Amino acid sequence: MGKQPNLFSYPSVDEVAAHLRTYVLQAQKAGFERHDAFKVAVSGGSLPATLAKALLTAGDNEDPASAPQFSKWEIFFADERAVPLDHEDSNYGLLKKGLLDKIPKEQGAPTVHPIKVEQLNNTQELADQYQELLTSSFASKDSVRVPIFDLILLGCGPDGHTCSLFPGHQLLRETDAWVAAIEDSPKPPPRRITLTLPVVTHAHKIAFVATGGGKKGILKKILEADDEGRSLPCGLVNEGGADKVSWFTDDSAVEGVSFPRRGSL
Repeated sequence: MGKQPNLFSYPSVDEVAAHLRTYVLQAQKAGFERHDAFKVAVSGGSLPATLAKALLTAGDNEDPASAPQFSKWEIFFADERAVPLDHEDSNYGLLKKGLLDKIPKEQGAPTVHPIKVEQLNNTQELADQYQELLTSSFASKDSVRVPIFDLILLGCGPDGHTCSLFPGHQLLRETDAWVAAIEDSPKPPPRRITLTLPVVTHAHKIAFVATGGGKKGILKKILEADDEGRSLPCGLVNEGGADKVSWFTDDSAVEGVSFPRRGSL
C-alpha cells in the first residue's frame, strides 16, 4: 500500500486547534527556511474560526520566538466567491473578521491577496487575474508547472467537496490552469474561483480541518476510501497528496471510522 494521509483526532475542538497551531508553526518554520516567507492558502466555511482559535491562543510554555510571525506571511485563498469582500459569503471577509482583525500588532500584519472586485461580473477574468497574482509571487507559469505553497488549509463539505471543487464536476479534470472559474457551483453562490487539483496536491503540506458529528458519514467514505470516497474531491486530494496530507478532526467527526490515528505530530 502507498503512503497514506495522516489522521490526528482529539476529544475537543479546542484540542484540535492547539495541535493545529503546532502543525502550522512547523510549516511556518519550514517556509522560512526555504525562502524566508510563509506562503499559505486558506479556504472558508468554519475553517477561519478554527484557525483563529489556533493562531491567536499561545500554549502555556510556548517560546515567543516560535509564535506566528505574520509579517512574513503571504495569505492566498484556496477558493473565493464572486461577491464583494464585505459580503457574508466572502472567504476573505470570513478570514478578516475571524482572524486578520484580531492579530496583535506586535506580531505584524500578513500580506493578504483578495480577489479584484472590479472583475466580479466576469468570473473567468477573476480567475485569470488571480492566476497572474500567483505567477508574480511564485514564478512565471512558463517556468514552473504549478506554484508550490508551503501550506494549504482546507475544509471538507458534507458532500466531500473542498475548495470549490465539487463531486463529479469537470473542474476535477483540469490540469493546465492554476486557478479556474466555476459558474455552476451546486452550493450557492454559483460563481466562484478555485485553485485546481494539481495546485492543491503539489503543496508542501496540506491540512484538512473537519469537526463535529455531522462529518462522520462523509469522512468514513473519504478515509476508508471506497470507490465513491476515492473519487470525491477530498479523496482525490488524499490520493494526490498522500502523506503530505494531514486531517485534524475531533473524535466525534471520525467515530466509527476505520483509519489509523497518528499519536503525535
